[in-house]
Amino acid sequence: MKRILLMGVAITALFAGAASAADLKFPPGQDTKFNWKSYEEFKAAHADLKGEPLTIFGPWRGEDEAFFRSILAYFTEATGIDATYSSSENYEQQIVIDTQAGSPPNVAILPQPGLLADLASKGLLTPLGEENAKWVKDNYGAGDSWVGYGTYKGKDGKEGYFAFPYKADVKSLVWYVPENFKEAGYKVPTTMEELHALSDQIVKDGGVPWCIGLGSGGATGWPATDWIEDIMLRMNKPDVYDKWTTNEVKFTDPAVVAAIEEFGKFAKNESYVDGGAAAVASTDFRDSPKGLFAVPPKCYLHHQASFIPSFFPEGTKLGQDADFFYMPTYAAHADLGKPVLGAGTLVTITKDSKAARAFVEFLKTPIAHEVWMAQSSFLTPYKGVNTAAYANEQMKREGEILTTATTFRFDGSDLMPGKIGAGAFWTGMVDFVGGKSAEDTGKEIQAAWDGIK
Repeated sequence: MKRILLMGVAITALFAGAASAADLKFPPGQDTKFNWKSYEEFKAAHADLKGEPLTIFGPWRGEDEAFFRSILAYFTEATGIDATYSSSENYEQQIVIDTQAGSPPNVAILPQPGLLADLASKGLLTPLGEENAKWVKDNYGAGDSWVGYGTYKGKDGKEGYFAFPYKADVKSLVWYVPENFKEAGYKVPTTMEELHALSDQIVKDGGVPWCIGLGSGGATGWPATDWIEDIMLRMNKPDVYDKWTTNEVKFTDPAVVAAIEEFGKFAKNESYVDGGAAAVASTDFRDSPKGLFAVPPKCYLHHQASFIPSFFPEGTKLGQDADFFYMPTYAAHADLGKPVLGAGTLVTITKDSKAARAFVEFLKTPIAHEVWMAQSSFLTPYKGVNTAAYANEQMKREGEILTTATTFRFDGSDLMPGKIGAGAFWTGMVDFVGGKSAEDTGKEIQAAWDGIK
C-alpha cells in the first residue's frame, strides 16, 4: 500500500491477448541462466488447454504491468490459453465489487492478505489445496510464514489454503556509501549491538550516523512505522508481532513500548540524526538519504526499503556509490532467527477453471520467476530459482535475504485498520519524535484503536 501510495501514478490498464513465441522476451533454450527445463516440462503437461479462456486481475500498472505481461506471454505460448490481464487504479475496491456482483476474474492477485481473508470468509475464493501449501512451505524461504499469509477461514469457518505468493519486496535494509565506510575504517555491523556501537563510534569521530526523515505529505510518519515493525520482529517472537497487528497485543503492551523506545534511541538522539531530532519529522523521506552523498557526509546510515534508490542522486551506481546491508538482529535475541519485514502479492482463484489451476502451476516453475528477475522490480523467496538470473548484484542479494529468512512478515501498519495503520500510528510517531514519551504515544494510538466501532 505504501509503495503504491508513494510511487505510483495511475496509468490506464489495457487487456493483453494470448502471446506467440515471437513475443517472448528471452528465446526459450538460449540463455543458460534460465531453467528452460521447467518451462518445457510445464508446456508438455498442459498441451490440452489450447483456446481455454483465462481472466487475470491484479495490482500491476505501468512498468510492472509490462513486466507481468512478459511473464504471461510464456504462459500463453506454453499452453495456448487465451489469457487476458486487467487492472484498476482502485483495484482493492474493484475486486470486491466484481466478486460480490458474481462477475469475478478467474484469478485475482492482491497485496493485501486481510482483504483476501475477508473474500475467503464470504465464500468468494477457491481453495488451492494442501498440496500447494506444502509446496510453498518446502520451496520458499520462511515457507511457513508465506503459507500463513495464504491461509484463511472459508465460509464454513474451516481454514484452507487460498493464496499463492508471487513477487515480494524487502524492507529490512540499511543503506550506506561504501567509500565513506572505507575512508573512516567502519565495518558493516552484523548485530544490532554492533549497529549501536557503530553509531556511537561515528559520533565519537565527529560525524553523524543517521539520516531519518518521516515527511510524506498527508502520510507523514510512515517511515517510522517500518522502524518499529523491524524492531518488533527483532525483539519478540513472530506471534507477538501477529497479535500486535490484530490488537490482541496492545500498543500499551511493554513489548510495543520497548520497540518504540528502541527507535527513539536512534531518532531522538540529537547526536545521532542529521539536523538533530527536530529535523526528523520535518525532513521528507525522499530527501532524507541525500545526506549519505554529501561531501563531507551528513550521515552514514539510512534505514529504508528496497525502493529508496529511486531517490538517490542521478547516476548513483548501486554496489559502488551506494550499498545496503540486512538490518541486523540482536545477539541477545539470537533465538529469533533471521526475520525479514516486507510485502508481497498473493495469487488467488476467484472463478475456478482448468486454466486458472494451470496458472498457479506455472508460478511453481522457476522460469515464471526468472524471466521477471532478469528485468527489474522483482524479488522472490522461491529457493529453486537461479539467482544468477537477477538483473544485478543488488537484486540478487535482496533475493537471498528472502530465501534465507526464517520468518517473513508483512508490513504491520498495512495489516492494521486504516484508521490506525494509516492514521494514528503515523501521527503517533510524529508526536513521539517531537518529544512525547513512548508510553504516552502507545496510549494515544491504543485509544484510537479502542475508539473504532
